[in-house]
Amino acid sequence: MRPDNVEADSPTDGSAAQPDFFRDAGLVEDPYPYLDALRARCPVQREPHHGVMMVTGYEEAVRILQDPATFSSCLSVTGPFPGFPVPLDGVDDVGDLIARHRDELPMSDQLPTLDPPVHTAHRALLMRLITPKRLKQNEEAVWGIADDLLDSYLARGEGELINEFAGPFSLLVIADLLGVPDEDREEFLDRLQRRPAAGGAVGSTGEDTLAHSPLEFLYARFTAYIEDRRRAPRGDVLTGLATATFPDGTLPEVGDAVRVAANLFSAGQETTVRLISSAVKVLAERADLQALLRAEPDRIPNFVEESLRTESPVKGDFRLARVATEVGGVDVPAGTTLMIVNSAANRDPARFEDPATFDPARANARHHLSFGRGIHTCPGAPLARTEARVAIERLLDRTSDIRISERVHGPRTDRRYRYLPTYILRGLTQLHLEFTPVERTSTS
Repeated sequence: MRPDNVEADSPTDGSAAQPDFFRDAGLVEDPYPYLDALRARCPVQREPHHGVMMVTGYEEAVRILQDPATFSSCLSVTGPFPGFPVPLDGVDDVGDLIARHRDELPMSDQLPTLDPPVHTAHRALLMRLITPKRLKQNEEAVWGIADDLLDSYLARGEGELINEFAGPFSLLVIADLLGVPDEDREEFLDRLQRRPAAGGAVGSTGEDTLAHSPLEFLYARFTAYIEDRRRAPRGDVLTGLATATFPDGTLPEVGDAVRVAANLFSAGQETTVRLISSAVKVLAERADLQALLRAEPDRIPNFVEESLRTESPVKGDFRLARVATEVGGVDVPAGTTLMIVNSAANRDPARFEDPATFDPARANARHHLSFGRGIHTCPGAPLARTEARVAIERLLDRTSDIRISERVHGPRTDRRYRYLPTYILRGLTQLHLEFTPVERTSTS
């Protein structure tokens, strides 16, 4: 086996020093050359700045994601910052330490950080809320939400996609899925879309601060909803949320149900916004793809998968090795923090031919890991796919062409885009477009 401390040559300039993936702002705009170089040297290797083992190969990533018994998700959201509360060196099995200190970790009450058996019960509760029947009912509303927002967005012939369409669209779709009353949705838009979050963000390349205000708002609202529906059931979606039970038939504490709903709301909305904006950016840069998808809308679902593959909204997440093991022939000591870099695995040439090329007809595009794999596969993936498909189809239906605003982003030969300054999320901060609207047609 290879030792676990193998280091890559510098991926960017050939010098001895590696960039710091977690702190180097220069890797925010384009992390792919760095990640490609890591994978080329060794798909599992420890980076030198924070001791994180970077997993950039597809098969190696799948191996970890499908083995929750060996790899705990307790650090999945924050990784090395602030790290584990106590030292893990020299311990053969850190399982007891994880159980003892789990509640001291950031975001420890969120579904992505839970391990079985608690994760199993909470995941099952969530799946009772997003059943195929409920998703089908929700899809009927998605078309109307898209058109209502596009009526004003397209009227001026130009606009910023993320804040003026994609963000409100995704928020209103999830609000409908969870049954947020119509009269409260404007407040949700105001608190979660129109007002910047306090503090930093999880995964920020700057200060290690967590913005709790959006979750606090969601906790407060859904606590009130669930308590009200338990007192006075109404036969609505929120009543279903309030009365959903764990697999053993027990009724969750109010806080457990609230956390499940809030996690779906916050995590699903943010990543779907990034998916829609990255997909539309590709379209706006390529008139040929716009023409193809307008003529053959059945190709849009695979176009969405290729968008997910090439620009995963989540760059990666973390696992903590419970025991000494090996991945890809590399020794992994117990207590090692690993980052499964989805955005690198999705461009592994061993899995995807010519991986840097965007191919809307790629036969295995759906094999990407942007929604994870194993027990933590994103439960909102069907909803995200629907939102992206509907948004793209309606944008194409209601325009004759979509263009990048050169006034804001520069000419084609010198585009200027800004990306979220985090090591977890991948997405544009703004996308300014110009378009030629056409007369509105009926929805599908």
